[in-house]
Amino acid sequence: MDEKGRVSLPSAFRRDPGTERFVLLQWEQSHLALFPEKKWEEVQGRLLEYRRSDPQGWNRVRAIVANATEVAPDKQGRILVPAALQAAAGLEGTVLVSGNIDRVELWSPETYGRSVEEQAGDLSEYAHRLFG
Repeated sequence: MDEKGRVSLPSAFRRDPGTERFVLLQWEQSHLALFPEKKWEEVQGRLLEYRRSDPQGWNRVRAIVANATEVAPDKQGRILVPAALQAAAGLEGTVLVSGNIDRVELWSPETYGRSVEEQAGDLSEYAHRLFG
């Protein structure tokens, strides 16, 4: 992350046709999630359904979307991460940008190490089930 709070997106992610805007939010405490606009529309549909089906859902959905912000890459493929989201996810200096199938995640490298690498354990027991 540069001194202005900008992070470069992976080139493959920003080259997706029609992807000009993204939604950035923190829905898990450990990191930020960056959704392409089309994927965010799907997520919004699930949030609306959840809100309709669960009386407690209204405030949970509010809490999730309260910090959602629309971002667009600049000509160099960087997005601006608002200061509040930087602080919430503990991002400063080096930011680990990780693709996760349908979204990109922004992590503090230390948090990623604790949350993902250490907790994933031995993947060999899952690999066959996941990859056939």
